[in-house]
Amino acid sequence: MTNEVRLAFAHPSERAAATAGAEPLDRISLRDHTVEVEIGAFQAERGVTQRICFNVVVEVQPLTGPIDDDVDRILSYDRVTEAIATELAVERLALLETLAERVAERILLEPQAMRCFVRIEKLDRGPGALGVEIVRARDGDVVAEVAPEDTPHPALVYLSNEAIAAPFLTGWLDQLEAQGKPLILCVGAADAPAPQVPHKMAQRRIDLLAIEQNAWVLAACDDRCVVVQTRTELDWAMKNGQTCVWAPSKIVLDSVDTPSAQPRDAVALAAWFAGTFEASDMLVVGAELPQKATVALRSMPVTQETL
Repeated sequence: MTNEVRLAFAHPSERAAATAGAEPLDRISLRDHTVEVEIGAFQAERGVTQRICFNVVVEVQPLTGPIDDDVDRILSYDRVTEAIATELAVERLALLETLAERVAERILLEPQAMRCFVRIEKLDRGPGALGVEIVRARDGDVVAEVAPEDTPHPALVYLSNEAIAAPFLTGWLDQLEAQGKPLILCVGAADAPAPQVPHKMAQRRIDLLAIEQNAWVLAACDDRCVVVQTRTELDWAMKNGQTCVWAPSKIVLDSVDTPSAQPRDAVALAAWFAGTFEASDMLVVGAELPQKATVALRSMPVTQETL
């Protein structure tokens, strides 16, 4: 076996050593760190967990002066496992490539980290291990994470079907936009009943798609309304003053903290969504309030012209 082929299947620590530059760097490694998580792009991988194994090597700048046996002076192994746990908790992912990229980016936020090797393997998808490996290097100054106070805090509004059809809709949107906050609108399903099937997971998808159909109905009522389905789209839209209509399927199905509210309980589901933004409250126009909600709810009748 040639050296190149051997290294292709070697542990990341060997690959790091083989590709080291002239400047000496220390290395810390995490081997065979296995967790169970729901991940994958195929339908068969939804609703079930599988084992994935992490092998990570981080090259760090050597310390100057004595270590003094002080844990605060070194890059702790805990920071590596915390990076993995943090990224797994953000959302359900389809691709190992996405997870590897995010874990590497988070590790490279550590001031000591200079280069990071991340290998992730699925252990339960076949007779062998299926995985990816990436290497990422620190590129100049690492950009600090966005501080919580820099994150936009949107106004969230739930509109019933009666509210969508109301003659006051345009005026309401004018008033909401005048508040100067990013605006996210939520809706439920249309009044026409959605198809019913005995399979729970299939029914959940059907009910979520019914909400998304109604989101497009609302978008057709006012050109300012743009249907969005991912958190990335939402973050961009909020920073650019766009009025969004939430299409819930992807965020709900990919959520690590799966909402207990079902799509048929549309107001409660929208309240759960509002809670993911740490919203202080949500305005509900023309619909009954649920008994329990994760954020404070304010009710307004469809007959009221001003908010």
